[in-house]
Amino acid sequence: MARMGGGIRGGIKLLPVVLAALYMGYFYLTNQETVPLTGRKQLVDMSREQEAALGLQSYRQVMRQSRVIRDGQAAQLVQSIGRKISAVAEDPGFEWEYNLIADEQVNAFCLPGGKVAVYSGILPVAKNADGLAAIMGHEIAHAIARHGAERMAQQKLMQIGTMAAGVAVSDMDDRARMAVMGALGMGAQYGVLLPFSREHESEADYMGLIYLARACFDPTEAPRLWERMGAASGGRGPAEFASTHPSNETRIRQFQEWMPEALRVRREKCGQ
Repeated sequence: MARMGGGIRGGIKLLPVVLAALYMGYFYLTNQETVPLTGRKQLVDMSREQEAALGLQSYRQVMRQSRVIRDGQAAQLVQSIGRKISAVAEDPGFEWEYNLIADEQVNAFCLPGGKVAVYSGILPVAKNADGLAAIMGHEIAHAIARHGAERMAQQKLMQIGTMAAGVAVSDMDDRARMAVMGALGMGAQYGVLLPFSREHESEADYMGLIYLARACFDPTEAPRLWERMGAASGGRGPAEFASTHPSNETRIRQFQEWMPEALRVRREKCGQ
């Protein structure tokens, strides 16, 4: 039998686990924020200024390594959509920038502080302004919801828990200790980190859908966009439980569930 704080050979030390649990509970309760629009409580332990500084650093590095398309219809469309969506989203005090990057990646991002980039490779999948608005609304929602800072705080909690577990099983023989730590790592990955990541993606989908509706784009293009995304990927990718993102089928189903609200928002804001 294990004893508090000491533990016999092959046992588990409970004191490190208890102390870590108490600290993790304190850390969680004292670093709570509320996500705009959804009202979800989240764990964030860095200031907006720190987060924006990290975003700006990453953004400058990407810009130095990329060929930015400054002129042309596509670049102007990215600018126009970005301005319209950020104008109707919750204002976190970002200094917005919107850029089109010449790159075949099917990708886009919005870094903390409002630094938005769209890769030219995603334009054929977006197909039209409404599809591009769905993409940009999703990425802008990630930044407004502070998902990056939340992931960093979640990882910090997991690191504390892992360190405590390592101390707790330090008296076990090597094989048993490795088995316990491996099981804990798998449990954290599939039971905590990946579900949180999929929750962030779904939250950004919902927020982005409402933002594009507020900006008078057509929200019904969002599920069609994800049908095209699925076709572009050829259905490749891990099973949903092992992925950082919901499946295309899940996203399409969720968009359909949210669509009545998005259409109502568009009618109220745009008379359409």
